[in-house]
Amino acid sequence: MPILGWLAGRTVVEFIADYDHWVAFAMLAIVSGRMFWESLRSQHGRGKEIDITKGLMLVTLSIATSIDALAVGLSLALLDMSIAIASPTIGAVAFVVTIVGFKLGKKTGKLADKRAEAIGGIILLAIAVRILLSHIL
Repeated sequence: MPILGWLAGRTVVEFIADYDHWVAFAMLAIVSGRMFWESLRSQHGRGKEIDITKGLMLVTLSIATSIDALAVGLSLALLDMSIAIASPTIGAVAFVVTIVGFKLGKKTGKLADKRAEAIGGIILLAIAVRILLSHIL
């Protein structure tokens, strides 16, 4: 999905080159906002255990993750970054972080709770702001 997003971005880059930083900022801010919102929203239903490995929840998360990856790929194209380096890096980091996340999640899941998702959203927003400021200033 990052590669498809990058390809889409490369085709429209000349049309939006003057405001590409705003587009990248908006896309990352939307992903960030969704992460932060999910962290707040899910705190209300803490007593319920949700199995994300089955049914509609799995499909929903898969689609959301794919859309996020597409948006990241589009942002990379708008920032004129090499997809040949970015895509394998994204895949390798995602693999390692997933494995580490599963291992740590079993041990610290109750402790970290949804704060980790909120922190991730804040970090993405900081990256979006950095992109915007680097083009404006």
